[in-house]
Order: sequence, then structure tokens, then C-alpha cells
Amino acid sequence: MLSVVNADGATADGSSLIDEIVREGARRMLAAALEAEVNAYIAELADQRDVTGHRLVVRNGYHQPRTVTTAAGAVEVKAPRVNDKRVDEATGERRRFSSAILPPWCRKSPKISEVLPLLYLHGLSSGDFVPALEQFLGSSAGLSPATVTRLTQQWKADHAAFMDRDLAEVDYVYMWADGIHLNVRLEEAKACLLVLVGVRADGSKELVALKDGYRESSESWADLLRDCARRGMRAPVLAVGDGALGFWKALAEVFPETREQRCWVHKTANVLDAMPKSAQPGAKKAIQDIYNAEDKQHAQAAIKTFAQLYGAKFPKAVKKVTDDEAELLAFFDFLAEHWIHLRTTNPIESTFATVRLRTKVTGGAGSRTAALAMVFKLVESAQQRWRAVNAPHLVALVRAGARFERGQLVERPEAVAA
Repeated sequence: MLSVVNADGATADGSSLIDEIVREGARRMLAAALEAEVNAYIAELADQRDVTGHRLVVRNGYHQPRTVTTAAGAVEVKAPRVNDKRVDEATGERRRFSSAILPPWCRKSPKISEVLPLLYLHGLSSGDFVPALEQFLGSSAGLSPATVTRLTQQWKADHAAFMDRDLAEVDYVYMWADGIHLNVRLEEAKACLLVLVGVRADGSKELVALKDGYRESSESWADLLRDCARRGMRAPVLAVGDGALGFWKALAEVFPETREQRCWVHKTANVLDAMPKSAQPGAKKAIQDIYNAEDKQHAQAAIKTFAQLYGAKFPKAVKKVTDDEAELLAFFDFLAEHWIHLRTTNPIESTFATVRLRTKVTGGAGSRTAALAMVFKLVESAQQRWRAVNAPHLVALVRAGARFERGQLVERPEAVAA
């Protein structure tokens, strides 16, 4: 049906014609997907019949229309209804068809649920959610303050369950650790978020733990690592972190067999801060020559060159590299395809760079557990887009104790491999 459109692209009732087209397209596509899902379900069970030969699973009209809030706006949905006469032998109850596309409880898409923690972290109260989203989505359906409050309670429960899950069945071969300082509603002024991200034996990255701590202290890190060990986590082969002594002291206490790798991004910044700006461009290039070297031997030679060039004038800056040489070059003892991942804490930094932007303007008082849960939901959403490390199929060899020289596999112990 044609609508009269004003010069600014709005219809007579003030809504945007583009938005109306998008919503109508979304409604039709959703309706078609639901029809196809029901038709496939019925066709799959077409041979299920009663004693009289009638089908046990048939169409039965439509459910009452309901409005679902999506990224395209509020869309009215009329889902097909299925009459399933089969009886579950285990429970004795009638079986029910449940749509995987649109579950009975669904009133908003996962993308909308993803927006809510962003708004909370930006300082909006639950009462402000409705007018804020109503302007954008064209409807406040499913977004009452009570609904938002229930969601925040669920997010707290999700985070608590995440931090209490069993880790015995998961093997994190590599681990990144960092203390992230965000301007969120953490009660202590010097509180920070302690973050662990691991690489599983299949090469995929995964959030391991997210907990608030105090000043990245060794006590806070030790509490977190001990808790992970209590829940069955094995010691990672290699841990990557910045120069914060608290984590390394805690790691040596809880997982003494784990090797240490210092983050080159943090180290570079620390070294350059100890030099005048005029010397920084050349020093930065010399540092890059170290961690981009062909192998460990060439990297050690590059460190000597760096010391010769800058040691006389800037001994404190050079000492920051030479004192941590073993920890800075540890990644060279592993597979070359993994070097780019292991020499920095970028997997954490890149994720929390986005979170920092989204939480920069947060103000006002709030619950520590709520803020932590909101950040957890943001990271949980981002985790779905994390890519595996390079050569993911070879991560298992690292856990198996394989030896690498110049980034290449040279030995795999028969006893371990078996």
C-alpha cells in the first residue's frame, strides 16, 4: 500500500518511510522463516500416525499476535501453531513444538539485550531505558523498567555462575592476564577488573575469569588464580602479561610451572617513557627489531645492539629491556605461527578498548556486582567474534610437550604423544 511521504521522507503520522520499509521487510522475513521452520518440523514427523492412520503432528492455525523488539524496530509476529499429539514415554506428558527462531518467552532479539548493558554502563537508570529505546525502536514493548531490572538480576546470576563453573574439563594452553581500569561503578576508587583470557587446545580463545580486584595486587591475583585452580584449571604452558609484579608473584605461587612472557606493547611504552621525545622514534624502531626478529638468537643480538646504541645515555631505559630479557623472549620457544599472539596482551586490550569507549561517560552511584555483570555481558558478546589463533590445530602439540626451535617443530616426545 502506498503512503504519502513528506519532503523530509516522513509519512503523514511522522514516522520514517525507510524505517517502515525495514520493519515490514523484517516482519515478512520472520514470518517466512517461522512458516518454513514449522513446515520442516511437520514434514519430518509425517510418518507419525495414530491407530486410525491420522497424523499425530499437524498445523493448528496461529498463536495470538505479539510484538517483538528487534534491531529493526518493533515487529508484530503471528507465529504458526502446531498440534503435537505425541506423548513422551518418559514423562507421560504431551510433547510440544518450540520454535528455535522465536521461543515462547521471546519479546526482544539478542541484539537488543546486548544494548541494555551498554545503556546501564553509560549511566542510564532502569527508568530511563524505555524513553531512550522507544525513540529509536518505535516501541517500548518488552522494555519496561521491571523487565530491565529482571535482566540485570539475570546478568548478575550469569556472571556468578560463570565464576563458579567447573574448569576441570577445559584445558587452557596459553593465558593472557591484565588488570583493566574502567570508569565504571566499582565502589573502590582504586579498584580494577582482573581479566584472564585463555587459548583452548583447539586454538579458540575464551574468557576464563573476570573479577574485580584492588590495584592489581598480588593478593587479588592470587585469590583469582587459586579459585581457578580450585575449580580444576590446569597450569597454562605460557602466561602473557604486562610488568605488573602482582600477577607474576601470584602466578609463581599458584602455577609455578607456567612460563612467563612479558607484553611487548606495555614494555615498549615503559621504555620510551624513560627517554626524551627526540630519541623515541629511533628507540621504538630498535625495539621492534627485537620482537620482530627471525628467531631468538637474532632477537638477543638486537637487544645487544639496542644496549650499545642507548645504554650510555639512557641506562634506565635499556635496563628495562635487559633485566627482563628471558621473559621478553620466551615466545620464541614456541610455534612461529603463535608468536604474533604471544608477544602482547592484545587479545584483552583490543576487547576492552571498546568497553572503555562505551563506559567512558558513566557517572552516578551503582552496585559493584551490577557493574561487573554489565561488563561481563559486554565481553561475553564480544567473545563470539574472537578468532582462533593461527595454526589452531597445533596448539595441542604445545600442551603435549613438543619442542620448537626457530619456531619449527623438531621433536614430539613419544611417551607424551601416545
